[in-house]
Amino acid sequence: MAPEALAHVLRPLATLFSPADYPDLLVGLGQPDDAAVYRLSEDQALVATVDFFTPIVDDPAAYGAVAAANALSDIYAMGGRPLFALNIAAFPANLPADMLSQVLAGGAEKVREAGVAIAGGHTIQDKEPKYGLVVVGLVDPRRMMTKQGAQPGDKLVLTKPLGTGVLTTAFKRDLTSDEQLAAAVASMTRLNRAASEAALAAGVRAATDITGFGLLGHAAEMLGEEKVSLRFFFDQLPWLPGAQQFGDQWVYPGGAHDNRAYFEARLRFAPQISEAQRTLCFAPETSGGLLLAVPPRCVDELLARLGEAWLVGEAAAGEPVVQMLMTAEHTPGAG
Repeated sequence: MAPEALAHVLRPLATLFSPADYPDLLVGLGQPDDAAVYRLSEDQALVATVDFFTPIVDDPAAYGAVAAANALSDIYAMGGRPLFALNIAAFPANLPADMLSQVLAGGAEKVREAGVAIAGGHTIQDKEPKYGLVVVGLVDPRRMMTKQGAQPGDKLVLTKPLGTGVLTTAFKRDLTSDEQLAAAVASMTRLNRAASEAALAAGVRAATDITGFGLLGHAAEMLGEEKVSLRFFFDQLPWLPGAQQFGDQWVYPGGAHDNRAYFEARLRFAPQISEAQRTLCFAPETSGGLLLAVPPRCVDELLARLGEAWLVGEAAAGEPVVQMLMTAEHTPGAG
């Protein structure tokens, strides 16, 4: 759903569940976050999520693997460890049974790679295929990562390149090369497990994964009530092969425009950022990387642990907005 429509749908639910009535529900329908968290004890809490979507690639096993990695990512974004997963699927009655088996097998292999098991699930018939997972895990509530909590001086680190939404849209229009699509699938099927473990070890407390609301939409959700702004530097953002090319051609998923309409009031762009570049940063991602707010003393350790990660910005004291600058040299007061 578009973010404005989703906010409208969820608004009545928030009034039904007062946090005071559910003191052990540490993360629920209040502040936006990646998964629900329910405290079991001082050092242990359940973390749970559900995510599913329609096919974005033609290969059934790859579709299943991408959907599974995407669902598992919500647990990793909270600093959690998945325990088990449940399939959730809707399939048309006229699809070959072997194709459906390949989707489920692709998801199951990715879940096994995460070190957990498929424990069951539920399927229905529908006109369009849909597949994903319910994932349940554990997290230490004293060390979990949430969207809130970035501090002035923190560095913003991204653990996967951007552009999956643009590339899969281009693929549906027969515009991508085999190499471009393969790079996008490889990124989408890579688990965020190692990134999550490295972030916890480095003392990160503020994080999210980049999915349907795009880089800037999810960054906007990290803005808390405190006077902390997030600054990104466009020239430091990593992109999958072809992503910027298709962005310049205005090949975007429809959600990019919905995201921009909803979140843009909390965004500030340097004049050097073109309209195409702005929209590119709002484009939905699938199974994207983690966006981490990292204490400065921990950045070098984290980057060394991950091997592949990018320093893309910083948190600063000031109005709670997200700024997109062209380079660090354009930071107000720099130089």
